[in-house]
Amino acid sequence: MKRKVLVVFGTRPEAIKMVPVIYALKEASDAFEFATCVTAQHREMLDQVLELFGVTPDFDLNLMRANQSLEQITSLVIHGVGQVCAEYKPDVLLVHGDTTTTFAASLAAFYNRVPVGHVEAGLRTWNKSSPWPEEMNRCLTGALSSLHFAPTEQARQNLIKENVSEDRIDVTGNTVIDALLHIAQRIDGDARLTQKLESEFPSVDWSKRIVLVTGHRRENFGKFEGICKALEELAGRPDVEILYPVHLNPNVRIPVFKCLENVPGVHLCDPVEYLTFTFFMMKATLILTDSGGVQEEAPSLGKPVLVMRDKTERPEAIEKGTALLVGVEPDSILQAANRLLDDPDAYAAMAKAHNPFGDGRAAHRIITRLRNEESL
Repeated sequence: MKRKVLVVFGTRPEAIKMVPVIYALKEASDAFEFATCVTAQHREMLDQVLELFGVTPDFDLNLMRANQSLEQITSLVIHGVGQVCAEYKPDVLLVHGDTTTTFAASLAAFYNRVPVGHVEAGLRTWNKSSPWPEEMNRCLTGALSSLHFAPTEQARQNLIKENVSEDRIDVTGNTVIDALLHIAQRIDGDARLTQKLESEFPSVDWSKRIVLVTGHRRENFGKFEGICKALEELAGRPDVEILYPVHLNPNVRIPVFKCLENVPGVHLCDPVEYLTFTFFMMKATLILTDSGGVQEEAPSLGKPVLVMRDKTERPEAIEKGTALLVGVEPDSILQAANRLLDDPDAYAAMAKAHNPFGDGRAAHRIITRLRNEESL
């Protein structure tokens, strides 16, 4: 008898990282029946990923509301996913990472006595306020989960410290590497696609060194003016073009456009689909971000990452030398960026470092565990 799997996600990063699992479930149709449920915690950016990868959700809760609070989205997800569990009756529910959707869907599954499998489990900063609220979302999801798919050995050790039984943990690598390599190979093999992507941003001088910027973390709300100050000064370099897809959240968008919209050498755009963003990463010389996923993806492309946060739940990137924590102070960001742009040896040391986050086979390992799991 086939096992029924419900895959739940709500944001663009979750979608990117769960698509390889969906593909792997399709390939294992002899053992699994599955359905996808999206909460649409992020509507527009989520839809970009669904279209790119050809995924049509079986259940679309469409919960996004303007200026919604964490309390509102949490309660809506619990209710909506609870209804889907009651209707679909899955044997296991899979969630990813650290979003509000992740935690609330896990709680809904618990209330419906459905075991939870947590993809990208075990990341920790050990600080409830950083990243906020993601650290607690991830910890609470871990407490509710029956299976833990840890991307690294360090993540596995974090779970063991929290008294998770070792036989409940699999080290799989991160599924984002599966997705990234799939898209990067598509771009690499298509010169016309590369030309098309370049032509869609005619104001960018692609012959210069591209500094790619992303930022959206809630703990950085109110700090983007300082980040922008650093970017404005960095844009004064004659060899640099700054490319910044700006998150749709007004707490990010308003200060960034106010500070940088008319600065020469700075190119602001709306969030782009994942294929285009992968192209941006491939073209970049250097990446500045507060994103967790970019810290994992960039090393596979040989791109140094400056992390604009005070703490990261992905210390492996720091330890392996592929990423550097620089905080949000303008002087710290500028000093680190200029050093990498001016010192070829420092740049090469980061660009050639080993990616600790996976080999592109994470989804396969997850499906193998689900196939062999006797408790489901």
